[in-house]
Amino acid sequence: MKFKNKVVVITGATSGIGEACAIAFGKEGAQVVITGRSQLKLDNSLIKLQKEGVDAIGIVADAAIEEDNRKMAEKAISHFGKIDILINNAGISMRALFQDLDIEVFKKVMDINFWGAVYATKYCLESITQQKGSIIGISSINGYRGTPARTAYTASKFAMNGFFESLRTELLKKGVHVLVACPGFTTSNIRSNALLADGTPQGASPRDEAKMMSAEEVAAYIVEATAKRKREIVLTTQGKLAVFLNKWIPGIMDGVVYNQMAKEKDSPFK
Repeated sequence: MKFKNKVVVITGATSGIGEACAIAFGKEGAQVVITGRSQLKLDNSLIKLQKEGVDAIGIVADAAIEEDNRKMAEKAISHFGKIDILINNAGISMRALFQDLDIEVFKKVMDINFWGAVYATKYCLESITQQKGSIIGISSINGYRGTPARTAYTASKFAMNGFFESLRTELLKKGVHVLVACPGFTTSNIRSNALLADGTPQGASPRDEAKMMSAEEVAAYIVEATAKRKREIVLTTQGKLAVFLNKWIPGIMDGVVYNQMAKEKDSPFK
């Protein structure tokens, strides 16, 4: 077992990649702490984890609230005695042209995606450093390539990538591993929960979810990358191609990305 007796904290782990990571790390022997804003959803996820034989607890916490993150770290250490690995997974997306977007929606996306990672990392860092453990940021291909109608989401992921790159360098001599995982399109509820211009959820994914990488596949890659202490992973063929081409032909990619996003169902460009 790759992570026997390691304590893994995963934010926003009541669905999607977070829940899949909880199961995947748990199967590798880890003791798992999951967070979410809903007690009901936490309980449902804990039932799944218990069925898989995973030793886990759930903590109600809002990633966007600093005090919730502090209490999360305290409770995890109080229950399990330490934190070895933090997976900053809590996140939300949005879909609207910037000119139409309520600025409060932009702030909400940044509060959850970026500040949530900053807060959680800040309060878990001391224990992780003591254990010479790992800090993981679940970023996105949007951390390398911006997409139209997703300005706030893209900004949050670029910010995450920069934060963790800087932090990795700070911790270079302390034995702490920092991984940035950048999935491409993944089957999850992030698109159905994406916020529209006025902050309401869009309710349905505009893309064909059946053609995407599963959350379980993403979790397997993250487990392997953590075990090998990799600095970053970029997932899906489409995602790797987008990152590569954006580096070498960014002007052409502007048009390619625009055209792809304009073809989406209910595209705001139409």
